[in-house]
Amino acid sequence: MTATVPAPAASLPTMVLATYKDLCIDVSDAERMEPFWAGALGLRADTLADGDSVLVGPTPQHRVWINAVPEERTVKQRVHVDVIAASVEALEELGAVRRSADGEFPWTVLVDPEGGELCVFVREEVPDYRLYELVVDAVDPAPIARWWGEVLGGRVVDSERGFSYVDQIPGVPFDSFDFIPVPEPKTVKNRIHWDVVADELQPLLDAGARLVRERDDEIEWTVLADPEGNEFCVFTG
Repeated sequence: MTATVPAPAASLPTMVLATYKDLCIDVSDAERMEPFWAGALGLRADTLADGDSVLVGPTPQHRVWINAVPEERTVKQRVHVDVIAASVEALEELGAVRRSADGEFPWTVLVDPEGGELCVFVREEVPDYRLYELVVDAVDPAPIARWWGEVLGGRVVDSERGFSYVDQIPGVPFDSFDFIPVPEPKTVKNRIHWDVVADELQPLLDAGARLVRERDDEIEWTVLADPEGNEFCVFTG
């Protein structure tokens, strides 16, 4: 008899509380990081009057904001992106630095010009838009994956390899949100976060989100944090 490998456990959402809007990357030097991320993700860069940048693609959901912040990167990023490329060298030409040896993993770990981690998956065929996955460190991956699966309406899968992911999310232009186990809790503000659109804030708060900053005269959105402390911005009507 041939042994069979059990399929990963999966669950489907019962309620959708928000829809994915776009992605934001905090940087120290927007002028320096704009061409790096535009090239790495396959997007067109538009520099804004305030010095920040927005990277645009075929839909609003492809948009990535490059936001200059005063805080320097000090610790390993708790959220990072996986990208697809024709070669590792293509990212190195943009200014990335290799951190893992070829063949060590199915991917190569790099850092961007400011030291932020990213992983590169080399493919023979490279799509125009090259963001592959959004990866989030988690103390307990399965519950936080289920939380985001319910919020965004995606399918949640608990992998036999010890991590959980959410895929098939309506409107998301990349493959999945991956939640991977780490022993350390979150300690500083994430330098990569995502924005969502919701009809109301209260259902998110009732589900376990925490209010970080209310909408005011300076910002047109509300900042919340998920049950593991990951910041996200909510745009309401």
